[in-house]
Amino acid sequence: MRVLAKNIIEEAKKNPDAEIEAYGWVHRVRDMGGVNFIILRDRTGLTQLVLSEKPDLTLESVIRVKGNPVLNEKAPGGAELRVKTLEVINRANPDLPFQVNGDVSKVGLESILDNRTLSLRNPKIRSIFKVQATIVEAFSAYLRGQDFTEFKSSKLVGGATEGGSSLFEVEYFDRKMCLAQSPQAYKQTMVVVGLERVFEVGPVYRAEKHETSRHLTEYVSLDVEMGFIESELDLIELERGLLGYVFQQVNEKNAEDLAAWGAAVPTPESVAAAPIISYEEALRIANDEAARNAGKNKPGKLFDVNPEAERLVCEWAAREKGTELVFVNDFPRKERPFYTYPKDAANTMSFDALFRGLEITTGGRRQDNYEALVGGLPKFGLKAENMEGYLSIFRYGCPPHGGFAIGLERLTQKILGLANVKEACLFPRDRKRIAP
Repeated sequence: MRVLAKNIIEEAKKNPDAEIEAYGWVHRVRDMGGVNFIILRDRTGLTQLVLSEKPDLTLESVIRVKGNPVLNEKAPGGAELRVKTLEVINRANPDLPFQVNGDVSKVGLESILDNRTLSLRNPKIRSIFKVQATIVEAFSAYLRGQDFTEFKSSKLVGGATEGGSSLFEVEYFDRKMCLAQSPQAYKQTMVVVGLERVFEVGPVYRAEKHETSRHLTEYVSLDVEMGFIESELDLIELERGLLGYVFQQVNEKNAEDLAAWGAAVPTPESVAAAPIISYEEALRIANDEAARNAGKNKPGKLFDVNPEAERLVCEWAAREKGTELVFVNDFPRKERPFYTYPKDAANTMSFDALFRGLEITTGGRRQDNYEALVGGLPKFGLKAENMEGYLSIFRYGCPPHGGFAIGLERLTQKILGLANVKEACLFPRDRKRIAP
């Protein structure tokens, strides 16, 4: 019977004379002079194996052992396995290009990504994706509990739905198609057909020539759309509850993973206390914070809510409001896509969520009137004849609705305090990296 690392201590307590099996990867080998130790790694953690003879093993070899479980408070997990038999299932090449059992804080990001199939074996690196899995699970569970229906949209589309040009073209038989930059049109379609509340977890693609610590060309978008809303405030209220639940689940299910990164998640109380400030107020706060930090040196004035402003606004919220989450609404029309619902002549019913200095969410109410959509296109340099597929959604009765999208990798990055969003992507894609 195979016993996982996390359960060895229970077996040792119940019956130390029982013979059990364990298998996994050789994480470390130690010769203590007469007594030999192997640290065995499986999906749940590490097990200390004790052998009387020195094993002929290479690191990362896959082995199977049989032996007796014994309590030992100094061993990982509080127990060890006294080995009787050892079988090498597959021996690893000794020339490892990446030290799986090493300190990843001393390894550069490029080396980690170049050796991804090995670096993902490192328990600390792998813990990132345990947290990420919990985020997706909690996101979906919370929305299902709010009567949302999950759906999956096509990632091959005929053109832009957001009026932008940041699209990847692909060959599609005898024509050109594009990789979807957003499930926007599909989300709205599902609301219009009568599901009213929908969500999707899926990849999106942005052909933007960024090379920063916050951008990926392919990332996972956690998308939400909801019908019969009054304004973006309904969506902000939904996201408050959603993020509070996600953080709570991560705290409960990933305590060891958080500890590995010295990280913590916000409390439900701090999420509930997240302020809502207008775009203009955010700019004022950011400029005040910049001046406050500069001392005698006069800082340059910020004219939009850019990455520097996002960081400064979050610093203000942490100090003045005791929260690391801020919602910024009332974005100017020029800052938002053509389909964003106008609040007045200058501003829109849209918002961003800023978390620990980074925008993790963009959303808002959508325009639901066909004539208003068509009439507004010229202001954005768009033509109705080029948007017919999207516009057709609204011809036959559309409820007031809106939604938002959370970047999964960005949220993971900020929860764990990672320096680069690529660390929160299993196989990141950017302008230069297309493998593995």
